[in-house]
Amino acid sequence: MKAKSITTLCLGLLLLANLGRAAPAPDAGHITGVGGIFFKAKNPKALAARYRDVLGLPVEAWGGAALHYDAPKHPPVIAWNAFPASTKYFAPSTAGFMINYAVDDMDALLARLHAKGVTVLKRDDNDPNGRFAWILDPEGNKIELWEPKR
Repeated sequence: MKAKSITTLCLGLLLLANLGRAAPAPDAGHITGVGGIFFKAKNPKALAARYRDVLGLPVEAWGGAALHYDAPKHPPVIAWNAFPASTKYFAPSTAGFMINYAVDDMDALLARLHAKGVTVLKRDDNDPNGRFAWILDPEGNKIELWEPKR
């Protein structure tokens, strides 16, 4: 199965599984969600400023951002998925990871990206789970942008 299909399937299943029902209380000692995304950067301050200025990430004085699950239009879940080492889905990035950011208005964000001179690698407005676009950050990390289907 193609990586895009796997991601689409995972996001779709996660959204469908959580619509209209509360999750059962798990026993102690289980993962409950993503607590942070941490990675190395050649120039952390410049990269944080770029994410703030270009993508609108709310970077705070301490150098990072707190992204709240209960933010308006934020999806109710975060997908976690291990891809095969041979995947081409992260290309043209050579990094071993790709971050998917949920966005509230793809058109507004893409207009901001265009105004800042950012190249959109690909765009998909017809996915059953919403709209997607892909870019590279200044250090060559592929970023997947996702506006969930409402």
